[in-house]
Amino acid sequence: MTKIKNNMPVSFWKKLKKRQAPILALAPMAGFTDSIFRQIVKTYGADVVYSEMASATAIFYNQKKDNPTFKLLKFNRAKEKYYVVQLFGSNPEHLAVAARFITKYIKPDGLDLNFGCPVPKIIKQGAGSGLMKDLKKSRAALEAVLNNTDLPVSIKIRAKAGEVGALDFLKNISDLPIEAVMIHGRTLSQGFAGAPDLKIIKDARRYFKGVILANGGINDLAEAKRVLQISQADGLGLARGVLGRPWLFKEIKTGRVIDMAPSQIYKLVASHAAAVEKNKGKPGIIELRKHLVWYMLGLDGASQKREKLVKAESLSDVKEALGL
Repeated sequence: MTKIKNNMPVSFWKKLKKRQAPILALAPMAGFTDSIFRQIVKTYGADVVYSEMASATAIFYNQKKDNPTFKLLKFNRAKEKYYVVQLFGSNPEHLAVAARFITKYIKPDGLDLNFGCPVPKIIKQGAGSGLMKDLKKSRAALEAVLNNTDLPVSIKIRAKAGEVGALDFLKNISDLPIEAVMIHGRTLSQGFAGAPDLKIIKDARRYFKGVILANGGINDLAEAKRVLQISQADGLGLARGVLGRPWLFKEIKTGRVIDMAPSQIYKLVASHAAAVEKNKGKPGIIELRKHLVWYMLGLDGASQKREKLVKAESLSDVKEALGL
């Protein structure tokens, strides 16, 4: 068995847990959780923010500081505390190199290894939920990361992948110094539909003593309260529930529903677009179209505005579509 380094300083996860308040994290979402959106949710009270998934293999084959993955993972240290980079991959050698690269050059607050992604092209690589299916390979992957970083390491898993359940998985790595686990309460076969299994999140405490975050289907304050009560988790990993509604973090923090007027939402959208245009230019606005559609959900005249927003190529286009 590989010897794991275990002389790391007290992690931010332990510090957050000591507050005895729910830890709220922005879960990683490809194409959504870029630096600008992470900064937005931080202003609404997110405690931890995750990067988009980064390929360990891509880093392994291109270890230059100007590679695309390096650019994807850049962050604003002052405005994105605590920032966790999430890796996906299955090759221990690739993961070891990626862990060293990120620790040295990106310098985030933590590293996370993805065992939960249900996307077929990720699973075909033996990564994400495809890696969770194999307990031996999963452990080897985790050991590779742990032995090549001094950052706190966390993981994201599902209730079940193939024949491997969350409890089986956690039992298999219970001796490793993993700081936090985010558990998506749905199985791989469920994808993003159906009711999450909150009992399995609660039962995870039998095999995991670190921070446990419940994830999956948390779209409003009432559901957040219910999930925390039933799962007894230390906090929540919020994903699609905050797309178009980043103030859900503040609702959970304060325990009060926030009724955002359309004019306030439009102002937020314009601010989001302005930051993206400044940071990424026209390509950034085109990428932002996905966010823009989410912001419009439930608003009067949403369909007409969406028709214009999905064609936006600049901040001025966004403002025109919103009537600003």
